[in-house]
Amino acid sequence: MADKIFIQGLEIRCIIGTLPRERKKKQKVMIDLEFPAPVRIAARRDDLRDALNYQKIAGRTLAFVSQSQFYLIETLAERLAQMLLQEFKLKNVTLRISKPGAIRNAQCAGVKIFRKE
Repeated sequence: MADKIFIQGLEIRCIIGTLPRERKKKQKVMIDLEFPAPVRIAARRDDLRDALNYQKIAGRTLAFVSQSQFYLIETLAERLAQMLLQEFKLKNVTLRISKPGAIRNAQCAGVKIFRKE
């Protein structure tokens, strides 16, 4: 399946980081998701029942990340990918998590991973 849905720039606040000050206050992370979707099938009938509901995926991502408390952004990425693959029966997912202001003089730092079921 070559067709994909993407969600770009999902802004979520969570506890992430190894420094003591990072463990006390939620910080902003930006999440981009991309996953295969039955676009042609959904378009044929113009019916949400035939589509992958990306609103639900975004909502579940927001809930998962906002409740998380990981030290490493790598761990957050792995656990988020696992959850999305399992709960939404996705064949694969590409996700990018960036942490604005993580490195002085850089817009952001982060990780991008691709995982399959």
